[in-house]
Amino acid sequence: LPLSPELPPSEFLQVADSTWLVLSVVSSGRQPSGSQATGVTKIARSVIVPLAEHHVSVLMLSTYQTDFILVRERDLPVVIHTLAGEFDIYKEEGSECVPVTCDDVSNGFLKPKAAASPTLHPVQSPQTRFCVLTVAPDTLPAIATMLIDVLFYSHSAPREDGADSQDLDSITFFAFSLIEGYISIVMDAETQKRFPSDLLLTSSTGELWRMVRIGGQPLGFDECGIVAQIAEPLAAADISAYYISTFNFDHALVPEEGIAEVIQLLQQRQDSSR
Repeated sequence: LPLSPELPPSEFLQVADSTWLVLSVVSSGRQPSGSQATGVTKIARSVIVPLAEHHVSVLMLSTYQTDFILVRERDLPVVIHTLAGEFDIYKEEGSECVPVTCDDVSNGFLKPKAAASPTLHPVQSPQTRFCVLTVAPDTLPAIATMLIDVLFYSHSAPREDGADSQDLDSITFFAFSLIEGYISIVMDAETQKRFPSDLLLTSSTGELWRMVRIGGQPLGFDECGIVAQIAEPLAAADISAYYISTFNFDHALVPEEGIAEVIQLLQQRQDSSR
């Protein structure tokens, strides 16, 4: 996700035709602490599902520190009107956060029509086990060479999988994000062994995660309800999920011990929609 939407034309670079804005949900401290589900599940009922119901397409990016929702700039009036009833909404101006009201974005606002029933996409569940990690910024140079090797040289070409390829033994997936100085990394457990263990930080439990990948073919950006397809049933079951939308597919990571329940929940939803 480059900072500037102004990217030079290139035969090697494919760019979506929309400018996206980043939303983040900051707790007011009123939420109870404890073992409640986290990640995309935490904001499913209050953000993800309402936006899907108002036909707003979103991209989701979970990081080690927090979760971000990307919405298209042209959808901002609908987003504000949808969320203003439950959230205090602010925009950044310089280094300050300024309150936003519905009146600020009401020019040309039309109440959205009810969204059609979203397509329920197939999900794939590879056997690969993943780690969600962070690293202190000042130690990043110590693993820079390894990062470059993993990001650019260690992966084979993408598989030409069709919609019939539902059962994957493994999946190649490595995600690196640097947001406001905070680093977040998702990698498979085997790749983690290549890095110095004393530099990669994870939660105190050191849990491993399993993935469900949404879609048998690239999803595009115009469809809504893809994130909600996963987030809503997992929120109902109070299951944590770490979610990453990419250019072609969506990916949800869930705690390894809960993968069987997740697959069952999603399969039940698929069956009930037929």
